[in-house]
Amino acid sequence: MQQELNRAHTDLAKLDSSLYFISYGVRDQTTAMVVGSQGSLVASSRPSVRLANVVVRDGGPALDNTHGENRFSGISFGLIALTSDKGAIARELWELTFNEYRRASETYLNVKTTTEVNAKEEDTSPDFSPEAPHVYTDSTVLPRVSDQQALESMVRRYSSWFSRYPLVYRSGVVLMADESRRYLVSTEGTRIVVPDSSVRLMIEAQTQADDGMDLMRVESFQAASLEGLPAEREIGAVVEKMASDLKSLRAAPVAEPFAGPALLSGRAAAVFFHEDLGHRLEGHRQRGEQEGQTFTKKLNQEVLPEFLTVVDDPTQSTLSGVNLSGHYSYDDEGVPASRVELIQNGVLKNFLMSRMPIKGFEKSNGHGRAQANLMPTGRQANLMVISSRTVKDRDLRQKLIDEIKKQGKSYGLYFEDIQGGFTLTQGGLPQSFLVLPVLVWKVFPDGRPDELVRGVDIVGTPLAALNHILLTGEKTEVFNGICGAESGNVPVSAAAPALLFSEIEVQKRTHLLNRPPILPPPGVEMPEPPHTEGPP
Repeated sequence: MQQELNRAHTDLAKLDSSLYFISYGVRDQTTAMVVGSQGSLVASSRPSVRLANVVVRDGGPALDNTHGENRFSGISFGLIALTSDKGAIARELWELTFNEYRRASETYLNVKTTTEVNAKEEDTSPDFSPEAPHVYTDSTVLPRVSDQQALESMVRRYSSWFSRYPLVYRSGVVLMADESRRYLVSTEGTRIVVPDSSVRLMIEAQTQADDGMDLMRVESFQAASLEGLPAEREIGAVVEKMASDLKSLRAAPVAEPFAGPALLSGRAAAVFFHEDLGHRLEGHRQRGEQEGQTFTKKLNQEVLPEFLTVVDDPTQSTLSGVNLSGHYSYDDEGVPASRVELIQNGVLKNFLMSRMPIKGFEKSNGHGRAQANLMPTGRQANLMVISSRTVKDRDLRQKLIDEIKKQGKSYGLYFEDIQGGFTLTQGGLPQSFLVLPVLVWKVFPDGRPDELVRGVDIVGTPLAALNHILLTGEKTEVFNGICGAESGNVPVSAAAPALLFSEIEVQKRTHLLNRPPILPPPGVEMPEPPHTEGPP
């Protein structure tokens, strides 16, 4: 990589004096994936690939081919040889480099013309930040991806447990074990080799209510190796609870639109902050007319209650014994990961920066992240909410009831678990978010038992929603997941204590009117249920 980079830069620079930056990135990766349902395999694969990307910047840091909506012009990608054949690897990098240089140089000419005829932009920050080169090689020997047959046996066993529950109409288990090594070289002198390994187990189960509403429960587990996953008995208990939850949800009434007191569990609060706040603090969203720029001009202003602090720390690998998916040592632009205090005692202090500067923030803070084939942007990694106004978790329910009585409401809501969400940050669209709960309870102030409800989504706008937080619990909970955005899918974590809100707004979830299955699942009509191995 280094030899071909030197040759390309030296020779191309002689022809084009505006060519100022090239980098080569390679991800050498083996991924074992097994998918199973009802005790049988649906898919099983174990590909090994070397995906290479070539980044070319033409012009200068102040203005180059990636300006504005042209970021896609800065990168090309393709597969390169899996063997150590230097000639084959060099030739593939040579072809990628030429194709990318041609695209970058053509785009730069268009950028120069466009900036001459358009009105002046509000944020005239450069397109690229010069950074000190880093040389780092981590030679850690990664745990080998387990034998495919062992993975298949595990998936068959786990997926077979759902056959005991006739009301679970669809179910599946996905096990992904990944071993990779990432290489990066650049004309600035950066030379980085970092390894990574992860195992992700995802379990999904679905049913359908009599009114046609689809109901889903999803659980996932993340670890650095197969041995780090929970014991089989713990997984069995999770499967049993998922089936029990779905049975209860089928019988639960549909929730109505509501605005009032609410309590979010730690996991639910973590997803809420990721969607409502985290995406809006990503650096690239603070410039350009295509972004809503919710917090761009609120630096050093209070945006949260003063008892809340928010940080993003990719250097942290675990929290309270839980592996954090967003951990890394160097970002995808070769900048060291760093802990960033975004909000301090309620006051906005920082943004998540890649090497794309914004006004007042000229340097990266190690949050340039992307899929292997996309241009990095500032992204979340391990977003953590820290509170100085806490109560014992066992007292939170009473605090919720007190707030319901104070407001004269007939009930409040408790959000026990959540499956994800999404947010809108683009200019010209409503600056709103939507979070998808799966277990929601009505809590009554008169002592009646809590009532499970279904078909409810949390909705709102960030500036309003964030200012309704009253206090938090003590225990921090972690939500691990995959986050999708302009620079692709990246692993992330969010961590937060339970949150008590004076007001949360929910809307009724739309659903189809498809009739549930008329016939019972095969085998259910037999006197004896089919035998399945192991837990629950």
